[in-house]
Amino acid sequence: MKILITGTAGFIGSYLARRLASRGDNVIGIDCINDYYDVNLKYARLEWGGISREHIIYGQEVSSSKFPSYTFIQLKLEDEEGMKALFDKYAFDVVVNLAAQAGVRYSIKNPQAYITSNMRGFTNVLECCRASESVRHLVYASSSSVYGGNKKVPFAEDDRVDDPASVYAATKRSNELLAHVYADLYGLNSTALRFFTVYGPWGRPDMAPWLFADAILHDKPIRVFNNGNLSRDFTYIDDIIEGVVRTVDAEVTSTRSEIYNIGCGHPVQLMDFIHTIEEKLGKEAIKEFVPMQKGDVYQTYADITKFERDFGYVAQTSLKEGISQQMDWFTMFLKK
Repeated sequence: MKILITGTAGFIGSYLARRLASRGDNVIGIDCINDYYDVNLKYARLEWGGISREHIIYGQEVSSSKFPSYTFIQLKLEDEEGMKALFDKYAFDVVVNLAAQAGVRYSIKNPQAYITSNMRGFTNVLECCRASESVRHLVYASSSSVYGGNKKVPFAEDDRVDDPASVYAATKRSNELLAHVYADLYGLNSTALRFFTVYGPWGRPDMAPWLFADAILHDKPIRVFNNGNLSRDFTYIDDIIEGVVRTVDAEVTSTRSEIYNIGCGHPVQLMDFIHTIEEKLGKEAIKEFVPMQKGDVYQTYADITKFERDFGYVAQTSLKEGISQQMDWFTMFLKK
């Protein structure tokens, strides 16, 4: 298949590009490489996929030195002309949109970045898919954040999602609504994947595993929000990638806009999560207990019945195993 993956300098995108290219799919990856967090990590992920930093020039193709069927282009989703030219040049079979302005808390401080990337950029993706004669399926990243202040657990796809707690969550829900309209009006098949707290090697530095591990190793305090009374449905990256690949490979026989939770289905208390990291690192954290932060939710908990039914898959990686893998990678990464 010829597959466009947006966000391939990102956490999930870098894994997916490698996975699909390694099995022989023709992968075109794009990313704007913004500076929301350290761009050196983004370039390192690209290097991991065989994309040399020194060859990256905006709008120009860079071939992977590790995967012959993987090509990278630095490109912004909101670049209408660039995106149109990309779709005109390649007859994509499937588009996987993982690019977005990430971060719940940052969306409260800088909402414009989310409107530009997550709304305008996603609309460009929809328009390009609509105009294409080859794209048969759009798979895109949504988020567990859309459940917002939902008190019912576990979160199911048919729950109400009209109470977002952040601008980020609102943009993700808006993406789902837009995709639904494009399916109804233009016959564009799409699948939204509501990811639940993804972690693992090459993860983002603004996420809890990285923040906690870095603080513990450097004898700095970690901020424990809501005095530790939080729980998250932590999902290991390999499980997420397996789920995305199964979605990409699915036969789409009729026009529809589907939504799936993709998570572990076993929420973990924040304090238990911290203790698992402490145990792996062999060092106790200095904990600073602080109140709930705006934009956060008390818990995430995925009902994964629908995904298991349609794709025959559930997450396989235990928290202990996943944290062990991430901490091993993290300590090696710090030494470089």
